[in-house]
Amino acid sequence: MTDGDDDDFRRSSEPEPTATRLRLADLRQRRNHEFAVVPDRDTLARIARDLDLIEIRKARLAGRLVPVGKADWDLDADLGATVTQPCVATLAPVRTRLDEAVARRYRADAGIEQPDGETEMPEDDSIEPLPAVIDLVEVFREALSLALPLYPRADAAAPVDLAVTEPGATPIRDAEVKPFSGLAALRRRLDGNDG
Repeated sequence: MTDGDDDDFRRSSEPEPTATRLRLADLRQRRNHEFAVVPDRDTLARIARDLDLIEIRKARLAGRLVPVGKADWDLDADLGATVTQPCVATLAPVRTRLDEAVARRYRADAGIEQPDGETEMPEDDSIEPLPAVIDLVEVFREALSLALPLYPRADAAAPVDLAVTEPGATPIRDAEVKPFSGLAALRRRLDGNDG
């Protein structure tokens, strides 16, 4: 295998760029790159399955990639989507409109292993290692999963009274975990002794 064949092999093992997969080496480092991604039905159905959603509609990720320095990039975008999730109490469909700002800071020096074998974690959780290719559909999926309501409830869902204990143990009541409930009982006893 010649050096040229090796380069061809390396290139063929990387995913090909598409409108939603941007190879950073192909982008000009001196200007912003605008993008708008509207995932198709099949993609939305796959993401909905992955995230245990009933449905995703009106989905869009629009923004820009901004060059920073000689190699780094900032991604700033707006995510919009209407999602339907099962209610945590009744499993009835709960529809939510999500409109979120998305920020990713792709840095060449992020995630570099230190001499002691540890990788320093940046304080800014939007900083990520600089990839060869940015998959905008994957950015959409990750941002959507972070924006989802954790415990969606249908409007008509009654409150759930749940008591979980070890077998044979007595469940703890709400009044027992409230810090001042014991003081109220003590005050009542003291008031009763005074009279």
